[in-house]
Amino acid sequence: MVFLLGIFYFTFGAIAGSFLNVVVLRYNTGLSIRGRSACLSCGEKLSWFELIPLLSFFLYRGRCRTCGSSISPQYPLVEALTGLLYVSIFLKQLSVPYTFYMLIIASLLVAILVYDMRHKIIPNGLVYAFILLALFSTVVEPGTLQVHIPAFSVLASGPLLFLPFYFLWFVSSGAWMGLGDGKLALGIGWFFGIAGGLSAIMFAFWIGAAVSVFLLALSYIRTRYQLSGTRKVFTIKSEMPFAPFLILGFFIVFFFDIDIISLITL
Repeated sequence: MVFLLGIFYFTFGAIAGSFLNVVVLRYNTGLSIRGRSACLSCGEKLSWFELIPLLSFFLYRGRCRTCGSSISPQYPLVEALTGLLYVSIFLKQLSVPYTFYMLIIASLLVAILVYDMRHKIIPNGLVYAFILLALFSTVVEPGTLQVHIPAFSVLASGPLLFLPFYFLWFVSSGAWMGLGDGKLALGIGWFFGIAGGLSAIMFAFWIGAAVSVFLLALSYIRTRYQLSGTRKVFTIKSEMPFAPFLILGFFIVFFFDIDIISLITL
């Protein structure tokens, strides 16, 4: 039964991921997300059998059935990622309301992650939706739907995590950190509280630093041995989206219940 439900959640997540690809592609472009999908190269409207999550991409070997142009691997990757997140949330064995709540949270964060990687900016509409859902959890317990008055420390956790990002954004005029990252940290703080929120942000900085060092080393090797070709070389001044690391930190804390602050003070 668990296996069948896992397949259901993965399939449901892959379908949601397909929709998130449409959102990321059309958000802030003036295009409606309700229109039929079409090939970005030839403009041909896609048939239903070309839109089956994951399967269609591999069936047509990552190419448009009409013109043969390559299709971005973003599509199956987002579908697979969303499917895996949905299964992981199911395996947490949360209550039905909490599961539904987390599926929405996960979908928003996947859309923010992919949009930031594509455009180097976090869309306000998506991050504000995440902030409101996180604030909702401070007043209403998602697992039981019981309303309660939040403690001041809980309400302050979001702004406290937002302020350092705002400071970096302000003093650098946006060169060091985007304000969207601060808004994301605001929601993370309200969702986890100060301890969990700090843990997520610490993971984000650690992983971000490790990835940056790896890319710098890889770029040095490519340049040193003339292996870069036409690919862009990553330098210390290169712009790197930070939302993916914040979101990765969020999911690490959520799925593994890690509280770095408690571990440090042991």
